[in-house]
Amino acid sequence: MSTRIHRALLALPLVALAFAPAFGAASSASAHGFSSVAYIDVSSAEQGVVRTELQLEYDLLVVSAADAEHDNDLFLAGTDAFENGDETTRPAVLANHEASLAAYLASHLTVTAGGETCTPTLAGDITETLQQGVPYAKIILDQACAPTSQGHIVTSTLFGDSEGYVTGTKTILTYDIDERSGTAALDANQPSFSTEQSTGERFWEFFHLGAEHLLSGIDHILFLLALIAGSRKFREVIFAATTFTLAHSVTFILAATGVISVSARIIEPIIALSIAVVASWYLWRLWRRGDAANELDSSSGPLGLDRAGWLRLGVVFLFGLVHGLGFASALGIDEPWSWTLLWSLLVFNLGIEAVQVAIIAALFPLLALLRRRRPRIGLWATGALAVAVSVFGLIWFVERLLDL
Repeated sequence: MSTRIHRALLALPLVALAFAPAFGAASSASAHGFSSVAYIDVSSAEQGVVRTELQLEYDLLVVSAADAEHDNDLFLAGTDAFENGDETTRPAVLANHEASLAAYLASHLTVTAGGETCTPTLAGDITETLQQGVPYAKIILDQACAPTSQGHIVTSTLFGDSEGYVTGTKTILTYDIDERSGTAALDANQPSFSTEQSTGERFWEFFHLGAEHLLSGIDHILFLLALIAGSRKFREVIFAATTFTLAHSVTFILAATGVISVSARIIEPIIALSIAVVASWYLWRLWRRGDAANELDSSSGPLGLDRAGWLRLGVVFLFGLVHGLGFASALGIDEPWSWTLLWSLLVFNLGIEAVQVAIIAALFPLLALLRRRRPRIGLWATGALAVAVSVFGLIWFVERLLDL
């Protein structure tokens, strides 16, 4: 390998490190930031009564309700119970401040029937569940509604951005009412759902949610960039992306439907490490082969891939399994298996894949053109990208491992 290539590789980490502080300050060690997922299950309790069963992140519910209703006692007791209490004391605190809780929920969750707002009342005891190891309060509201033949509309503004505690709250709504059943996704851009909503509208909601989720997850985008940088031919990046898709689809669905469960404290560091490993794989090849790093070996195997290409696919598949657990963890779904939920998750996954394909289609042709017309600049560009991705992956790995 030429001396210039060696010097270039030695200089690239310094370039990446120079930008690392700014990048790190702009992004969290967690790829998904401070967000939350709320769950609402809507059913018919009896004639004229709609039952809304809520599962809401406990500590977020405490601060939001306390702030909205100016209930300082709820804030003090609730935060103390979150830090030092258990599944018995935390619901008891909420029950002791039922008025503040009911007022907050009534103003941020509404059900309407025939154009009239239903009247909510707390029903049953407040209990606690866990979502990915996080305490959630389980609350039942019975909504007394006027008779209607037009279906029901559910609107959720729970934990909105304006409250200042989290951003981009998603509400996963499941329903079995008005002779219809299914799943919908609500957010700030689409806060309402009607039981008369079409299948196409529900499809778009989860598709958009998946696309938005990938775009907001910087670690998954960096992993994709590492795949692009290390791919020598277009078919190689397509095979790598397809392998990644198949792998994370399997674990994503299994984890989201509660078949398997792995703590985010384990998954998130491995995801960060996977970014560094895949990017470093290309750097190692660049170090070993220099100008020939982007060429396939003469003895290509099935599908036109050489031994290095197949080995890389195996690594990508293993890390794809881990990323699938990360997608499920970030979305926060942990529900029993159902065909309705499975359909929603598959559509969510299609949204993720649409963004991946768009990024590959936009970047790889440009990279291939650069490699063909300016090979040396192409090596520099892919090398710099791989080094930057490796550095950030390692930084995140250490931060998540130490829970910084």
